[in-house]
Amino acid sequence: MKITIIGTGAYSIAIAMQLAKKENNEIVLWSENKELVKEANKYKTVKSIFKDLVLPNNIRITNSYEDALDKSKLIFLITSAKYIQNVCKEILPYYKNTPICIASKGIDKNTLSPLSTLVRNTLKTKNISVISGPTFAIDLINNEPAALAIAGLNKKCINLVKEVLVNDTLKLRKSSDIIGIQLCGSIKNIVAIAAGILKGLGYQESTQAFLINESLHDMKNIIHALGGKRKTILSFSGIGDLLLTCSSIKSRNYSFGYVIGESRDPKKILEYLNNNTVEGYYTLNSIYNMLKKKGIDIPLITLIHNIVSNNEDPNELAKFLITKD
Repeated sequence: MKITIIGTGAYSIAIAMQLAKKENNEIVLWSENKELVKEANKYKTVKSIFKDLVLPNNIRITNSYEDALDKSKLIFLITSAKYIQNVCKEILPYYKNTPICIASKGIDKNTLSPLSTLVRNTLKTKNISVISGPTFAIDLINNEPAALAIAGLNKKCINLVKEVLVNDTLKLRKSSDIIGIQLCGSIKNIVAIAAGILKGLGYQESTQAFLINESLHDMKNIIHALGGKRKTILSFSGIGDLLLTCSSIKSRNYSFGYVIGESRDPKKILEYLNNNTVEGYYTLNSIYNMLKKKGIDIPLITLIHNIVSNNEDPNELAKFLITKD
């Protein structure tokens, strides 16, 4: 089965390697990076992403959307959330209502909508599913046991993703809440920035657990207010992903927050953003504006936004936690 992945970041490669475990899968990744395409197809390596990884023969990379999508049976969208709309517009001439699985995490800043809504409206399709959960790319590459939540607009799409992706080290669990799954995956990146800020300020595990516990209540309330189900917070995309992202330097969101808390230096903060894709930074503005538009008051999100975007003192985060009702 031919499977297309749009994007060649670390997580795209990791998902491709999981798909490649089934030898009858032909995985074609699309990238705009011509040098990466040459390297991958000639040497079967992607040293700029994973230094020691050797790509199996059933993975290749192309610069052509037409090549990537021709006769494809399933498409994974795994790019930064801010590029999803442009990607959908670019693939539209070659798109034939093929099932789509969204692994990107975030809220579109222009429409202030979940990515599934953006993709559905742009490509005029209901063949959409989403996956989200506690999985770092390097852990997938190393075949550590891992799990994802999956939800979708139809059962056929969900079942197809499970058929090609589930294997001896990767588990997928169905959810009926496509909105909640995406909100969990988006908001946990924002909370991870806050966790990093606390660590950068010198606070230890007890304070970070304090933050995580408080943020769980906020996430549950946001999910419910925006049409999702409160219980989704207990899924792999909820508490599982929140714990992972808020406790590890492997998370770029956590590491970004650490730079803010430890240095409080605008130059160092900007340098980190320029050198790393920090989904939580992009999503923070989108979530903040979405909540503001809907009239939903979540003081923790407002405070994180003010620290990251308006240079408010990071120490206010710890003060807020202790005084919050």
